Amino acid sequence: MSIIQTLAARSGRLVSLDFGARGGGRRLIKPRRKSASPRSRLAIVGGVIVVAYSVIFGKLVYYAEQGGIDISSIPPGPSMMASRPEIDDRNGQVLATDIRTVSMFAEPIKIVDVDDAVEKLSSVFPDLDRKTMYERLSNKRSHFAWLKRQLSPKQQSEVLKLGIPAIGFRPEVKRFYPGGSTAAHILGYVDIDNHGVAGMEKYLDDQGLSALASAGLTASDSLAPVRLSIDLRAQNIVHDVVVDALTRYESKAAGAVILDVHTGEVLAMASAPDFDPNDPNAAGSQDGWLNRMSNGTFEMGSTFKTFSMALALDTGLVKLTDTFDATQPIHMGGFTIHDDAYVPRRFLTVPEVFRFSSNIGTARMIDTVGMDIQREYLKRFGLLTRMQTELPEVKTPSQPKVWKKINSITVSFGHGVATTPLQTAVAGAALVDGGKLIEPTFLPRTAVEADKVAETVVKPGTSDTIRALFKLNGEEGSGRSADVPGFHVGGKTGTANKVINGRYSHVLSFNAYLAAFPIQNPQYVVLSFCDEPRKGDHGMTFATNNAAPMVADIVKRVAPMLGVQPDFGSNLLVGY
Repeated sequence: MSIIQTLAARSGRLVSLDFGARGGGRRLIKPRRKSASPRSRLAIVGGVIVVAYSVIFGKLVYYAEQGGIDISSIPPGPSMMASRPEIDDRNGQVLATDIRTVSMFAEPIKIVDVDDAVEKLSSVFPDLDRKTMYERLSNKRSHFAWLKRQLSPKQQSEVLKLGIPAIGFRPEVKRFYPGGSTAAHILGYVDIDNHGVAGMEKYLDDQGLSALASAGLTASDSLAPVRLSIDLRAQNIVHDVVVDALTRYESKAAGAVILDVHTGEVLAMASAPDFDPNDPNAAGSQDGWLNRMSNGTFEMGSTFKTFSMALALDTGLVKLTDTFDATQPIHMGGFTIHDDAYVPRRFLTVPEVFRFSSNIGTARMIDTVGMDIQREYLKRFGLLTRMQTELPEVKTPSQPKVWKKINSITVSFGHGVATTPLQTAVAGAALVDGGKLIEPTFLPRTAVEADKVAETVVKPGTSDTIRALFKLNGEEGSGRSADVPGFHVGGKTGTANKVINGRYSHVLSFNAYLAAFPIQNPQYVVLSFCDEPRKGDHGMTFATNNAAPMVADIVKRVAPMLGVQPDFGSNLLVGY
């Protein structure tokens, strides 16, 4: 091939060249095509983009036809979350509030490597059940699955660092209790969805909060704080004393309450063991769920002699100057009623019956009154019926199905009827505050409002006598260990043998102290208890050795905070 032929071939064009005779005739050479213009290249690129978007659109249509994500299984966003009002104490201190948090979910249909996802998530949440997590993530028909609710910011950050596809977070509301277990049995707690389960949290739901939440009308900025009657300062003290009693006296349980005698307001109340409402299902918390102050019933022992004394005097059938024979035990129906060794074996006046806590003297006093009157007064005091208050956890007292004379006798000194410690304190408040019974409340209440709901259960003169007897016992009787200089605490102890397997134990007891201060003009009632104490001050396990000192610890710390003025008498400066 000649140079010309070669160039022609490279040009890509068909040309006709005549080489004459030497060339052997004419040759055809294919000419070269021209390169595409810029406009043609743009058209090609545009076509590719159209095809790509068509494929994406087709996929979207396909997924839509498959049903898409079931949005009904996904909780609403932050604007629709069921918020709760803040709960404050009487001074505006926060007891419970909502905080914003997130919960982790997955879209299993989009999970690429389930094993890898499970392995990574387990490194952040070792408590998660791997089998359950694997089953949830392996369900390729599922578009949504909760993995863990209410994460901390640190946990959320650690999950984000894992870079797992199809893992997301959804804003939620979490209830937070700054004081932890301090007021656990009063506040109660909420479930994972912020619904009230116990305590005042449940009370709020029962008052219509749950209905508002269902209607989507509970945005946090639209709910005013709920103020309680609780004084957080006093609550901290009571809780501290009660928890300390578990170890100090090696008791199974302990509790205490402070009541305003003029309004019926509960200023502080604690029961131990307790729980942390921030994590109510933590290991070992179940034993602390029971609020023994309002939802536990106990035979209150000799504290009940307060009520026996009050009803006997109020009827007029017994006078303060009367005496009762305590020289010999009482034998009745196979039972023997006797006194402790320290009670004098002689005729006792009414004040002596109270001061020495004579079972025999109290039994003879009630026998003078009669069983029917006794029952009528105990009902009037609210000791035989279910107490009315805001807390949902309130237990109904137990009493004999059929009252007989022996029942009447044993009930007179605190055996045979089991009541809650809180309602015992409420009845006690009535007997030191002019005889007016006021239902307890955990919400603020004025004295004027209290008068509207108060019921007169004994004469004012009877109330004066009970105050005098409380003062006597606080100064000379079993209540001396509860007295606080300047604040004059008076009251009545009770040491009740526990019923174990149908028989009264001589080792285990339920000890209580029903007290009021300052006793010359009571403003507050305090009731404490120790259940099955193994120890006590001075090596004894009677109420005077544990329940009464608990009241002393509470009063000496609480009284100045509540504005109670100390009274040291006119001999304060004698000798100086």
